Amino acid sequence: MNTVKVLRSVVCVSCRRRSLAVLPLVSGDIEIQLLRRLRHRNVIQLVDVLYNEEKQKMYMVMEYCVCGMQEMLDSVPEKRFPIFQAHGYFCQLVDGLEYLHSQGIVHKDIKPGNLLLTTDGTLKISDLGVAEALHPFAEGDTCRTSQGSPAFQPPEIANGLDTFSGFKVDIWSAGVTLYNITTGLYPFEGDNIYKLFENIGKGDYSIPEECGPLLSDLLRGNWFRKKHPQMDPLIPIPPSSETKDRWRSLTVVPYLEDLHGYSEDEDLCDLEDEIIYTQDFTVPGQVPEEDMFAQMQGTGPTKQLCMNGTENQVKSERRVSSASQRKTSTSGGKVRKLSACKQQ
Repeated sequence: MNTVKVLRSVVCVSCRRRSLAVLPLVSGDIEIQLLRRLRHRNVIQLVDVLYNEEKQKMYMVMEYCVCGMQEMLDSVPEKRFPIFQAHGYFCQLVDGLEYLHSQGIVHKDIKPGNLLLTTDGTLKISDLGVAEALHPFAEGDTCRTSQGSPAFQPPEIANGLDTFSGFKVDIWSAGVTLYNITTGLYPFEGDNIYKLFENIGKGDYSIPEECGPLLSDLLRGNWFRKKHPQMDPLIPIPPSSETKDRWRSLTVVPYLEDLHGYSEDEDLCDLEDEIIYTQDFTVPGQVPEEDMFAQMQGTGPTKQLCMNGTENQVKSERRVSSASQRKTSTSGGKVRKLSACKQQ
C-alpha cells in the first residue's frame, strides 16, 4: 500500500485493479486533462494516473472519499436526507458548480451518483467523463451535445434542440438532485425514455407539501424558464459585514439560509438521530478508515471519528457540547454547522 500526501490529507492508494477506475485511453484523456487543471474543495482531485500499455488501459487514482451520495441514499429506507442535511450538500454543490463554470467547464451530468462524500461531509463533484470545456474565447456557454442521465436533463434537451445553454443544464440538474435527495422521488418520470422526455418537455411537476414554502421556492427557482427578455441585470447579494459569509454572495442564499426550517429557540440537538452519518456507511470490501490509519501508524485502533472528523462521543456528551456552543453561535454559523454534521 502506497501513501500520497495531497492537500494536507493522506490518500491511500491500493494497487488492486478492482479498486481503481478503469477507463479506455481515448475517453479518459479528456477527463484527465480537465481534472489536472481543477483545484477546488468541492471538485474531486486527481492524484495520479497509471497506464497499462499492454492492455491499453489507464487507472485514475482519486483523492479518498468514503462513499457516494447515491450509495448513502440507498442505505436508508426513505432514500432521502433530512432537509437541513440536504441544505449543506446543496450549498457545496452550488459552490462547486460555480467554480467549474468560472473555469469554462460544463459538467452535463450532475446527479447523486456523481457526487462523492468525504468523512467530514465534504461534497466532491466527480465523473467529468461527459463534461465539456468551452472555448476560451467563446462569447457564451452554448453546447451542442449532451450525454447526461435522462431523468436529470432539462426541457431544451428533452425537446431535441440543436443548441442549449450549458450552464443552465447544470443548474437544472442540480435542482433535480435537490428534489431527489429531499423527497426520495424524481420530479419527472415516465414508463420509457420517450414518455420521460415528453413530461420533462411539458415542464409539469408537483412538489410534495412536506417540502415547505422555502424549499419549494428554491426548487422552482432552479427550473424557472423566463418567457420575456431580462430588463435589468441581476444584482449579486453582497457579503454580510457581520458574518463575512461567502455563501451570502450567491443569489440563492435567501432561500438556503432558512432551508433547514428551524427557529432560534429550537433545540437542534434533539434531531441528531435524523442525520445520516458517513461514518455509518461502508462500501463492500472497504477497510474502515480508523483501522487503515492504525495500520499505517503501527498503533492500536483509533477512536471512532464523527462525520466532521472529530472524535465520536456518546449521544449525551454530544448534546451537552453542542448545546453550549449553540448559545454562542449566530444563526448563520448554525446553518453551516448543521449542513453536514454538528461540530463537537
